Amino acid sequence: MAEGEKSPDGLELSKEWLEATDSRAELFRYLKEQVPQIFCLKKESSPQEEEELMQSRLLHPLECFLFGEDPEEGLEKLKQGSSSSQLCGRVFKEGETVYSCRDCAIDPTCVLCMDCFQDSVHKTHRYKMHASSGGGFCDCGDVEAWKIGPCCSKHDPGAATAMVTDECVLEPEIYERAEKLFRILLHYVTDFLVWEESFDLSAELQPRTKDNAYYCVLYNDEHHSYDHVIYTLQRSVNCDQAEAQTHTALIDKEGRRAVKRGTLRTCQQAKDLIRSNSEHISLQPLRVEILHAAVMAHQTFVLRLGPWFQKIIGYSVGFRQAFCQVALESDTDGDQPCLISRLMLHDGRMYKGARKIVHELIFCSMLMETEFKRLFAIEFTKHYKQLQKDFIVDDHERSISITALSVQIFTVPTLARQLIEECNVIIVIVGTVMELLREHLDDNNRFFFLGYNSDKFARIQVIFHDLRYILISKPSIWTEELRREFMEGFKVFLGLLRCMQGMEEVKRQFGQHIAVEPEWEAGFSLQIQLRHILAMFQDWCSSDDEILLLAFKECHKVLMQCNNQPFHREATDYYMCKHILNVRPYKVSQEPVSIHLPISRLLAGLYVLLCRTGAAERLDDPESFDHTQLAEHPLRCVVLAAQVSAEMWRRNGLSLVSQVYYYQDVKCRDEMYDKDILMLQIAASKMDANHFLMLILLRFELFDYFNGSCSSKDQDELIQWNRLTEEMLYLIIVIVGERYVPGISQVTKEDVTMREVIHLLCIEPMAHSSLVKGLPENESHETGLETVITKVATFKKPGVSGHGMYEVKKDRLAEFNPFFYHYSRSQHSKAEESQKKRRTQEGNDKALRPPVPPPFCPAFSSIVRVLCCDIIIHVLRRVLQRAAEDRATHWTEAMIQRALHLIGQALLEEKMQLEDSTEEEVTFDFSLKARRIGSEHGKSVFLLLSKIKAVPSLEAQKDMVKWVLQMFEIVKCLREKSSPTASMSVDTTKPEESAQDKEKAERKRKAEAAKLHRQKIMAQMSAMQKNFIESNKMLYDNMPESGTQGEPVQSAESSAMEHRELCIAIGPHRGSSPAEREVLTCILCQEEQEVVAQAPAMVLTACVQRSTVLTQCRGKIPTIKADGTGTLYPLFMSPDLAVGTHTGSCGHVMHATCWQKYFEAVQNMTRNRLHAELIIDLENGEYLCPLCKSLCNTVVPLIPFEPLTFNYENAEIIGQHLTLPRWIQIISARIKGLKSVTQDNDCNTEGSSVDGDAGLCGEGQPDFRSILSYGVQEPRKFSDSIVEMLVVCATTVHRVGLQTAPNELCPRVPLMAWNTCAFTIQAIENILQEEGKPLVGSLQNRQLAGLKAIVQFAAAQRLKSYQAVIQRHFNNMLGVLLPGLGRKNTPSLLEVDFFHLLVGLVLSVPSLYQEEAVDLQPSAVSAAYNHLHILHLVTMAHMLQVLLSSTDFPAVAGEETEETRAASELYATVAQHTERLIPDVSGSSVAERVKRGIEPFLRCAALFFNCLTGVHPPEELSSTAVTSQGQMEALCSFLALPSNLFQLFQEHRDAVTPLLQRWCGSPAVTKALKGKSQTVRYPRRRNRLIDLPEDYSALLNQASHFQCPKSTDDDRKHPTLCLFCGAMLCSQSSCCLSQLDGEDVGACTAHAATCGAGVGMFLRIRECEIVLMASKTRGSTYPAPYLDDYGETDPHLGRGNPLHLCPERYRKLNQLWQQHCILEEIARSLEVVNVMFAFEWQML
Repeated sequence: MAEGEKSPDGLELSKEWLEATDSRAELFRYLKEQVPQIFCLKKESSPQEEEELMQSRLLHPLECFLFGEDPEEGLEKLKQGSSSSQLCGRVFKEGETVYSCRDCAIDPTCVLCMDCFQDSVHKTHRYKMHASSGGGFCDCGDVEAWKIGPCCSKHDPGAATAMVTDECVLEPEIYERAEKLFRILLHYVTDFLVWEESFDLSAELQPRTKDNAYYCVLYNDEHHSYDHVIYTLQRSVNCDQAEAQTHTALIDKEGRRAVKRGTLRTCQQAKDLIRSNSEHISLQPLRVEILHAAVMAHQTFVLRLGPWFQKIIGYSVGFRQAFCQVALESDTDGDQPCLISRLMLHDGRMYKGARKIVHELIFCSMLMETEFKRLFAIEFTKHYKQLQKDFIVDDHERSISITALSVQIFTVPTLARQLIEECNVIIVIVGTVMELLREHLDDNNRFFFLGYNSDKFARIQVIFHDLRYILISKPSIWTEELRREFMEGFKVFLGLLRCMQGMEEVKRQFGQHIAVEPEWEAGFSLQIQLRHILAMFQDWCSSDDEILLLAFKECHKVLMQCNNQPFHREATDYYMCKHILNVRPYKVSQEPVSIHLPISRLLAGLYVLLCRTGAAERLDDPESFDHTQLAEHPLRCVVLAAQVSAEMWRRNGLSLVSQVYYYQDVKCRDEMYDKDILMLQIAASKMDANHFLMLILLRFELFDYFNGSCSSKDQDELIQWNRLTEEMLYLIIVIVGERYVPGISQVTKEDVTMREVIHLLCIEPMAHSSLVKGLPENESHETGLETVITKVATFKKPGVSGHGMYEVKKDRLAEFNPFFYHYSRSQHSKAEESQKKRRTQEGNDKALRPPVPPPFCPAFSSIVRVLCCDIIIHVLRRVLQRAAEDRATHWTEAMIQRALHLIGQALLEEKMQLEDSTEEEVTFDFSLKARRIGSEHGKSVFLLLSKIKAVPSLEAQKDMVKWVLQMFEIVKCLREKSSPTASMSVDTTKPEESAQDKEKAERKRKAEAAKLHRQKIMAQMSAMQKNFIESNKMLYDNMPESGTQGEPVQSAESSAMEHRELCIAIGPHRGSSPAEREVLTCILCQEEQEVVAQAPAMVLTACVQRSTVLTQCRGKIPTIKADGTGTLYPLFMSPDLAVGTHTGSCGHVMHATCWQKYFEAVQNMTRNRLHAELIIDLENGEYLCPLCKSLCNTVVPLIPFEPLTFNYENAEIIGQHLTLPRWIQIISARIKGLKSVTQDNDCNTEGSSVDGDAGLCGEGQPDFRSILSYGVQEPRKFSDSIVEMLVVCATTVHRVGLQTAPNELCPRVPLMAWNTCAFTIQAIENILQEEGKPLVGSLQNRQLAGLKAIVQFAAAQRLKSYQAVIQRHFNNMLGVLLPGLGRKNTPSLLEVDFFHLLVGLVLSVPSLYQEEAVDLQPSAVSAAYNHLHILHLVTMAHMLQVLLSSTDFPAVAGEETEETRAASELYATVAQHTERLIPDVSGSSVAERVKRGIEPFLRCAALFFNCLTGVHPPEELSSTAVTSQGQMEALCSFLALPSNLFQLFQEHRDAVTPLLQRWCGSPAVTKALKGKSQTVRYPRRRNRLIDLPEDYSALLNQASHFQCPKSTDDDRKHPTLCLFCGAMLCSQSSCCLSQLDGEDVGACTAHAATCGAGVGMFLRIRECEIVLMASKTRGSTYPAPYLDDYGETDPHLGRGNPLHLCPERYRKLNQLWQQHCILEEIARSLEVVNVMFAFEWQML
């Protein structure tokens, strides 16, 4: 409400208005002054200010007028008296998720919003979810929409006041005032919404002085693109790009925008400019209007009144009723329609913003009140035709057209019935369609769609939806009124079908190919729109016998009127086998024929319904129907399809092929092909069987061919005849065998669906979605699959990829019919193939027998006579005879297959009849005729069958012939069962079984024989193998356990056996490096080469990438400045591992030279390839591995282990001298002595120089060269090509890791090599720990080979860098451990990652041995001690780090041991040094905490030294069975550490005591202990992808409540979830664009840059798909880890089934991330999907 001081003002005003004689004039006078002052007159006012002024000056007085007192008080009183509405009525925005219940919704348009769904009973039912296209509303609370559970718990009234909202709870005077106010305001609103540019303000609103202030307003249309409008605006009203973009976005959103304010003249100029500029681009100019500022102000206010009305109506039912009353009352003058109709009729000319207001008002008022909904529906129907015509010419989408409201009205069953009775809505809708399609009628009054406008046509088709809505629920009770009106509507509908009957006829082309493909899509899209409507009309008719009869007669009458065109000649007689048929000649191949026969098909459907309900008896004179005439057109259609299939219509082009395809396709066949077959079955049941078959032969143009009166030598013609014969036999099979139609036989809809499913699954096992696609849908988009699937199929769950599959149950295979009439040709051959294969596997014969069909209903029982009439016997004999004569071109195998199937069908029929009744009653005599007719010449069907058995080219049909002959025997026995010898009859009645038993016994015998044979062969093989091993014993003894090359680690085992105790990697007892040769094959040239330091380089493909997989501070990525300042990285890695550099390899080896050639070739080739830059980034050296297509950006040279000569005695002696304190002294002296360090200004020489540390050293000061006395040797020499590859690899690592320009001389190059080595090891250790795998032996070969190569590459780094640089790095790193060395800002213990430090120190220490004149490196013994002391120092520092950063010590109770004593001693010392800032805990807790915290470090160190030295780790590390204690001991022994780690501090007490003091005394440590800075806890937290909810609708719910932080509008957003950190982002939206490196990027790209160092994994919630991103320009989609109950993913929620999280798939995604394979996955998917148009990933 408004501020306090304005309130009395409002009340006084409202009193004045009330007391005035003409409140309207008073109110208008006030609005006239105020509205222009608030809106549009000032140059630019802030929206905030406008809003406040409008509230206080305009809306507040109006509310006072309404309540007659202070609105707040009035509202309080109202709330006490009223109850809330039972209807939810939430209006959906575009893209919002809505739910429909498949079990309870009356039709699929009944939907619930997210909140109501979550609180309803439907949550546990079979629901579907989909994205709303906008404009619908929630049906919660609508009793007519749901079978059960109409209300959610929020809207459940509890009491029985359901829907009764008529009693008005408002006091009469308030109601009166409301009516009065609403009437004034609604008129005001309507006037301004239907405003035309030329209108003038009415007198009462005309301002006193008319300013010359105008607006030039630009309107939205769908012809001009964004860019067109932006271009036009920049040219016309001289605004800059950004301003033009803002204007355009708002025009698109709200429908219009004022783009210029000025005098009439300047606005006119702008208007002309805009029109002319926009006309240049597109033929239509933009719509521009010039409006006076005052008009603009009133219009703006009117838009604000919309939401205000909604608010007021929401207060009370009474207000709502008053509003509806006013909106629907007719004008007093009578010439104007009611206000709401005026708004509706003007809808097509209104702009988006205005339309939205009107539609929302209708939603919240009239559609929420039952009575007013009815009145509104009548108004809507009254103006329906005009509204649809406006929609056709309107260029806006349907979702923002008033016509979209039809779904809210027509789907309500009671309303639909009332509308049929009162306004005959069926006539209205069909009449509208007819009127709009009238222009497409030809002279014969049939549709002809040549040159139609597809956009307009698509809009006309939408009207059919409305007819479908009206017919959705059929009436249970028919009133006379309803009957009459429905029949009227049905007649009009027949009129529409009549224009389709026979439309778009085609005529076969002779000679040359058709020039222009005729238009066929329009006809079929009409047919597809009508398919459900036809079914629904039939459904309505079937619910009332009287209607059914009337409809049938009406339909027959119309059909008879249509059928008077086709014949051009008189009837003639045709003779065959002593039968005469009198029909008119007609040839499909020569005369016009049409595939569209909706009336014939409707008639067939109605006839079957008549037979089903038994009303057929009530037909006046059933004999009066000429069945030949009824069957004529459907038969032509079937023949046309057959001839197209026989390729007789090739010259008619693709359009005909497409028509025939759709005619039989699942989308249309229900009301096309199936109904044609039905009509032929009706004819077959009523006509003489011989005559019927003669008619078929005539129309197939095979009559003369079978009469023997024509023969040909022309190959083409013979092939055609053969194909037509196949098709004709197939048609007879279908007519006799296809009985699965309710009414033709006693089957239910379920049986029909079951049969469809069985036949689909006989082709191959299928996923649920494929099955649904293969089944016809009803009007509710249901296929009935769920109810039957469990009866006919078993479900196989999917693995980590793929779908769940259904397989048909074995016991259902007997129902398989190879000539199932819904199979396409390819399906038929696939099914036949797979069933034969299955039968062979099971050891059965290959005969695919006809299944036993259900018996026909009495009305159709005479169809079976077709199988035993003379003509069929004649046809079968002719076919079999040709095969028996075996003249190649005169018959085909398919023909024989069909003939055998037909004979099988006939024999099955005869057998069934004989079993059901006595022989005398059975008139079906196929077997007798088949044996008798033609037997005198040896040409009876029976004898011919025996002949064709021997035809070699019919090998495949042998089993079938065998089975048919068996059937002849069975039928013969059945016929003779009345024979006198009883014993004989017993044997012969069940000959099948005896045959089957024999067959079984035979099979069993064969199987046994095969088994014996197999065993014998196995025994022979085994003996040969033993023999070979014996004779080649030498070979087998010398072989290592694993026979693969390139795995030196394993082959070390045999030699390591004697040195069991030498499983130690460092120190004086270290084991030996494996010495065997490593010979590898180049994947490019296939030549082998040994890996030797001096030989040409062999390289491994590798990919270097930045990674945040291990980060402890997600989202923070340290910035690295070019000059190396900023953080301490890369010299020190911070302990939170914020971003590391990972190098992974796919393990494929090439010669360096081969790789270089390959790389050049790739670059040259790729530059010419379209969009290749999307897959590989050439500038950054990327390429795909030639073998496995992994993405790579560098190569790592393979370097063999250093050959080792290790003198153990010598090592012992040295060991006594070189203790840790001594080593520290020597190293310090060496560092001090090396010029490179002393000259470095960073060195802090004051006070704490090495001299000051004399206390550490004891006797005998070491000098500068002491270090050399412990053993030196020549450094390793590498070949030039290896050195070159080292540089290549190091430069890439440096460039990628630091994101800088390549610079091989940068001092940070070696640092980055050591860092990537350390980080890669940490990442691998993390994966192994995460998956619970042992440390050793569980890596794949490629990972192991890659890891070894990286460690050796990092070790070789110092050989090619300046030694001075390496020495300086060593000095700086050592400064962490030995405070006093290093540089000024050396970090404290808590600020470094010690594993990175360990790797750096170990790999850089050899640089200290460099002398001016000679290159030296430490001998093996020196190196062993260096490693040992560095490791000990680092381990102790890390233990202290773990202690200092811990807060949660585990409570461990246990007796005191050596370990706990040492632990508490250390802890006491530390406590003393840190001024007791650490908590007081027991020694056992400390020991436990430290061991847990340090384990990852030790595991990484073990991997590192294993790869560095090649010494094989102890057995315990390669099994998971060993306890964690055992693992720990094995790690310590391998790393030459005491198993009680605290012993280190006691062994090296002298050296460590001063260090401990310095380490603990660092200011950073004190600060951390006081809790002033964050520290990382150890062991570090292992990162996983975030937890996702099990049910997907929970995610959708989250998304629906998502508010974009940067925008307030209600536009559709794409909420996207980051799976690394769980942030919800607003993707693909201009509101959240940000700048990254000077480019605009979307929210996801910007987030990935900080969260995943450029790599991202996002779940787009509304689309239900994962997006993988690797950089600004690259990404790919990946299936979400959510599956429905059928084991399938559902991208874009296309199917809408309930989805649940699949943990295995989510785990796989987690691995994809942890193993750094996201880049690889993207490259692979982009390689597979050939990108034609680049998707702008950076805008996500």
